[in-house]
This record gives sequence, structure tokens and C-alpha cells, in this order.
Amino acid sequence: MRAVVYDSLGGPWRSAEVADPTPPPDGVVLRVEAAGLCRSDWHAWHGHDNVATFPHVPGHEFAGTIAEVGPEVTRWRVGDRVAVPFVCACGRCLVCESGNHQVCPNQWQPGFDGWGGFAEYVALPAADVNLVRLPSQVDADVAAALGCRVATAYRAVATIGRVRAGEEVAVHGAGGVGLAALAIARALGARVIVIDPSPAAREAALRLGAAAALEPSPDLADAVRNVTAGGPHVSLDAIGDDAACRTSIASLRPRGRHVQVGLLPPGTAVDPVPMHMVISRELEVLGSHGLAAHDYPELLALVTSGRLRPDLLVARTITLDEVPGAFALIGTPDQPAGMTLIHP
Repeated sequence: MRAVVYDSLGGPWRSAEVADPTPPPDGVVLRVEAAGLCRSDWHAWHGHDNVATFPHVPGHEFAGTIAEVGPEVTRWRVGDRVAVPFVCACGRCLVCESGNHQVCPNQWQPGFDGWGGFAEYVALPAADVNLVRLPSQVDADVAAALGCRVATAYRAVATIGRVRAGEEVAVHGAGGVGLAALAIARALGARVIVIDPSPAAREAALRLGAAAALEPSPDLADAVRNVTAGGPHVSLDAIGDDAACRTSIASLRPRGRHVQVGLLPPGTAVDPVPMHMVISRELEVLGSHGLAAHDYPELLALVTSGRLRPDLLVARTITLDEVPGAFALIGTPDQPAGMTLIHP
């Protein structure tokens, strides 16, 4: 099959012919119809996540049609259309038994722990636990975003952040997760402001309904409080930056809620949490990580109702051969605002 691979951490990306995958006994092989290029792929390439063997096929955000089924699978058949949470849980441990598959200690992540979705096919374990059946009205391009950025943003905003209609929400970072968080918070009835250094990202946020889009500045916490009537009820660091994390917390109104969504690379965050403010204002500092497969129905209901439009996040569509060039733009001024989709 055709796939995008790299042979070492920090090494060049290339498209190549690699061996076709086979399904594990409890898993499936998925024919990938659409995949999203995400900043987390950049983190893995830099060694911030576990990539143990090479060559490696990245890609953790994808959707498609089941092409092969392992002998132990009971819920799925060839031809079923599915999305895949980027956290594939074991389904057997005490954490999974509590329903919290998104933090399974035995989790397996495609594109990190094993080969991922920047390929024509991908093998996935524990299919009965991890796959999400797609409604007929949700196409592959929309479904691809549900594997990571939209699902991650949904849990961060709706479940962990507990955003309600009429609340003020601040989103630091207008990348894929940040724009998805904006759209979800808006769908839930919140007023949302976005902070990002990129003019293109701020413009994209305004097009998606942000009430204001601010550029980072030395007095950013004061600026956020000024445009949110005293500070947001909920603020998210959706980029993974120590300054953004600190400002997010510092700008909250009393009893506000900070949700850390973006990954803070090991060794780069220096004292990002102003704990004296957490105490004096009784703030909540929360982490959010993915979305369990069994929690997708509410998210899918938002999509099928038309209140949430993940298709509006898509900036462009590329082929596998174009992935290395698109990856090189991540974190640069030339990176397009919005989602880059891959059609293998």
C-alpha cells in the first residue's frame, strides 16, 4: 500500500510503498478515506510521544470503511463506516470498566504507538471497544476530524469545562483544536473569544463566530478580562504553551475553570501555573484527553443536527504525496488556518 513514513525522529517524511497490514485477532483493517494533519503528529516526530520502531507511519486522526475483520470481533463487519478515537483503549482494565477509556493506562494510539492513518490502510486493535459507527449523513471528511481535534475539543469544552449557554469562554490558540473548541462552545450557546498570534488564524476564528480575536501581548490577561466582562468562566489552552497556560489561568473570573488541552512539551514549561491565583480565586485547573468511543453519540447528534459544522474547519485537501510538504508548514507563518485533510 501507499503510505507516508519517516525513518527516525526529526528525519524527513516521504511517501513510499509499504507492506499491507493484517488485522489483529480482536481488531480490523480500515481502508482510510480521509485523515487529518495535526500538530500532535509534529510532537511525535520530535520525540514528545512514544514512537518506538521505524520506519513509522504517522497519522492519528482518520475515518474510513472496514476492509478486514479479525476472528474475535463481534460488533463489526466488512463495509461498516467508522471513525476512530485516537485513544484506542484495552477495554479490560479497571479504568475502562469505569467508562474512562480516554485515559486507559494500556491505551494504544495509532500514529504514535504503532502505524497510523497516513496510508491507504491501517490495522486497529480492540475494535469492539474503540470504533464509532458513522451515521449515513456524516461523510468521511467530517468524520476524520472526529478522531482527534473535534472529539478532543468536545470533551474539553462540554464535559471537562462544563460550558453552558450564556457563559464567557476564552480559547488560547486557533489551530485545529482551538477552532473546533470555538465552534463547539458557540454551538452550546457560549460567547467565545480567541487568542492567537497569527492574523490568518484570528480571521478564521472571527469567521467561525468568535466575538473577539486578540493578539498575545504583555497585558493580555487584562485584555481578556476587559472583553469578557471580568474574565471568562472557562478558558482553554488549546496550543500547549507555558505562557498561554499561565495567562489562561490568570485571566479567569473567580471560580473560573481552566482546561489544559494542548500538549506542553517536556522540559519547555517553566512554572506555568500561578497557584496563588488558583487558591485565592478558587479556580479549577483541569486536564482533558480525547473522547471515549461510547461518548460519541452526543457529539454526533450535534453534528447531524447542523448545530456543529466540522466541515467549516477544513481549509484544504491534499494527497499522500503532498503530506511531507504540508507537514513542513506546521508552526510556520505559511501554515493554513484550519484543517488539512488527506485523501489517500
